[in-house]
Amino acid sequence: MHYRDHGGLVFIDLRDYSGILQIVFDENIDKESFKIAKKLKNEYVVSITGTVRKRPEGTVNINLKTGGIELLAKSIQVLNACEVLPFQIDEETEVNEFTRLKYRYLDLRSKRLKDNLIFRSKFTHLIREFLNNKGFFDIETPFLTKSTPEGSRDFLVPSRLNHGHFFALPQSPQLFKQILMVSGFERYYQIVRCFRDEDLRADRQPEFTQLDMEMSFVETKDIISVTEELFAFILNKLLGIKLERPFKVLDYDEAMDKYGGDKPDTRFGLTLINLTDIFIKSSLNVFKDNIARGGVIKAVCFQNGSIFLSRKDIDELLTLIKDFGGKGLAWTKVGENNSLEGGISKFISDEEKNTLIARLAAKNGDIIFYQADSKKVVGNVLGRLRLHLAKKYDLIPKGILDLLWVVNFPLFEFSEEEKRIVSVHHPFTHPAKNDIDKLEKDPLSVKSDSYDLVFNGEEIGGGSIRIHDPKLQSKIFEILSISPDDAKLKFGFLLDALSFGAPPHGGIAFGIDRILMLLRNESSIRDVIAFPKTQKAYCPLSDAPSAVKDIQLKELGIKLLETAIKNIKSE
Repeated sequence: MHYRDHGGLVFIDLRDYSGILQIVFDENIDKESFKIAKKLKNEYVVSITGTVRKRPEGTVNINLKTGGIELLAKSIQVLNACEVLPFQIDEETEVNEFTRLKYRYLDLRSKRLKDNLIFRSKFTHLIREFLNNKGFFDIETPFLTKSTPEGSRDFLVPSRLNHGHFFALPQSPQLFKQILMVSGFERYYQIVRCFRDEDLRADRQPEFTQLDMEMSFVETKDIISVTEELFAFILNKLLGIKLERPFKVLDYDEAMDKYGGDKPDTRFGLTLINLTDIFIKSSLNVFKDNIARGGVIKAVCFQNGSIFLSRKDIDELLTLIKDFGGKGLAWTKVGENNSLEGGISKFISDEEKNTLIARLAAKNGDIIFYQADSKKVVGNVLGRLRLHLAKKYDLIPKGILDLLWVVNFPLFEFSEEEKRIVSVHHPFTHPAKNDIDKLEKDPLSVKSDSYDLVFNGEEIGGGSIRIHDPKLQSKIFEILSISPDDAKLKFGFLLDALSFGAPPHGGIAFGIDRILMLLRNESSIRDVIAFPKTQKAYCPLSDAPSAVKDIQLKELGIKLLETAIKNIKSE
C-alpha cells in the first residue's frame, strides 16, 4: 500500500489479487475515516466503501489498468494490522532468496510472483481442456510405491506396519502409466508431482510437476502431432502466439555434431565445424597426436569477435574452458586478406588456412576457437563455449520461441563409472525397428524410438515408444546386465502385466515448472512454484526437513546413527 498525505486529502493505493486501485480520503466527506486513513501503514488489511469516480483531468495514470478511476472513500474498517515487514513488497527491492522463501507469503504478494502463479493456473487449466477434448483420461497414480533405483536417487518412506520395508516416492509414473495401457485405457494423462533426491540447480527441485501422457496403438508421429497441437493451442490461448507447425526435427547425431549437445539452442549460429581432415598433417603436435589417438578437431567461428574480446578476455576464456572439462583452448584471429593472426596462427600452413577459412566462412575481425580432444569432450567444451559467448555478448535474438524435436537417440551408452552398458533414457524404451537385429552383436550402435522436445535450448519433455513384447524386454535387460531375478524384483508387476496382452504404446512427459520458467522469462523455476525448496532441498518457511521425536522413530523401527544424532544436536 502506497500512502500519500496531501493535507486535507489522503491517497492510498489499495491492492488485492486483481490489481491496484487508488483510494481518496477527503476530510470534508468523513472526518472519522480520514483520521483512520492517516494512521494506515503498509500491508494493513482494510475494508472500504465509497463511490467510484473518474479521476480529475491531468491525474490519469496510464501505467495502471485502473488508472482512469478512483474510489472516493465514505467509510473504512481496519480488519488486520501488519507487523514491521522483513522486506518491502515491490519489484525494485533487492532481497536475498532465503529471506524471500522464509516469508514466502509476503513474497507471493509481489505482482511478478502473483502473475506467475495465475499464469501457471491458466496453463494447467488449458492442458486439461485440450486433453479432455481429445479423449484422454485424467487418472491418478500412487505416491507410495516401490523403489526402482534406475537413474536418480529415490526418496524413501519407512513403513510403520512393515518394519524394515520402505515405500519410494515416484520419480515418474512410468510403470503405472504403462500398466494403464495394458488395462485398455488407451489415452491417459496426469499433471503429477514427481520426486528425485538429486543435487539441485536453478532448474531443479526435489519435488516437481510433470505433465505425463501415454497412448496405445500409436507411432512416434502420432505423439509428436498431439504434442504440437497441444502447445499450439496453449500458447495461442495464453499469449496469442501462433506456432509454426510442424516443429523443426533434428537428428541426435546432427545435434551433437553441430551444437555439442542433445538440447541445441538454434536461435543463433556459432555452430561447431569439424576440421579434423584439414589438420591430419598439422605441424602442431597437439593436433596431430590427438588425431592419431582417434580424436577430433572442431572449431567455432565467433563473427566480429575482435570487437567483443580483448586478449585479456581470451585468456579468461582459457580458465572457463577448464571448468567445461577442456585441457586448453587454441585460437586465431582473422585479419585482412584472409590472414590469421595471434594464438596458434604460426603453426597453420597456407593450405590449411585457406581451407579452414573457406569452411568456416570466416571474415576479417572474426575469432576462431579450436578444440582438440575426444569427440565427447570436444562437443561438450565447444557446445558450452558457444552458449557462454551467446549469453554474455547478447547474440540470442529476443522474443523467439524456438521449439524443435531431437530424435533417433542411441538406445544405450557405456558408463565408464559403472563399467557396463546403461540405457540412455530408461530400460523400457523401444529400439528403432530397423536396428533390432543389431542388439546381439553391436548394441551400442542401436538407435531408439525416442524423442525430446527442446525449447530455446532447454529440454522440456521427452518420451518414447515402449517395449510391449516380454521377449524383447528380457533381451534389453540382458544387455543392461539386469538379471531375471533383479528384473523381477524391481519391475515384476510391469513384466507380469506385459505378458497379458499388452498393446503397442508410447508416451511423453513434460516438466511444467521448466516450461513456465521459460515462458515467464524467469531464471529459476523457484519463481514459478508457490512453495519451493532451496538448492539444499530445505524449506525456510516450514523448516522442513526437521528432526522428529524418538517415539516416531521407534514406531517405524528406525534408530539413528550416532553421526545423525550429533548433527541434530549441533543444529
